[in-house]
This record gives sequence, C-alpha cells and structure tokens, in this order.
Amino acid sequence: MQIPKDQILSLLKGQGDDAKAQQAESELPDTVDTDEHAGLLSKLGLNPAELIAKLGGGAGGGIAGKLGL
Repeated sequence: MQIPKDQILSLLKGQGDDAKAQQAESELPDTVDTDEHAGLLSKLGLNPAELIAKLGGGAGGGIAGKLGL
C-alpha cells in the first residue's frame, strides 16, 4: 500500500516523537510503499501492518475511510 510521507510524519509528531519524525522526513520518499520500504519503516520503529491499519483504512477507518476509499 502507498502512503504519503506527510501522513507518516503527522502520525509520528502526533505521538510526540519529533526525533523519528525528523529522521523520517530525511529518509523516506514522498510516497511510501509499505512493502518496498518495510526496512525503512522498521528502522523508524513502524510496523507496516500497523501503519496500514492506522492510516490505510484498517478496522479503525484510517485516512482511506475518511476519503471514501
């Protein structure tokens, strides 16, 4: 699944993790593919499956649910 980097940055900042947000800003591409960039996400302490659930429309709705996707 592809997720805009801005969404990941917002999540990290919302968790109060400014250091990881800064690291993500410099290391992640503008569009993050959870499969292709799983290693980078893991390095930031992010589990791709949990990220999809939070931002990608999992059981909680996520951003995709809000966009009607």
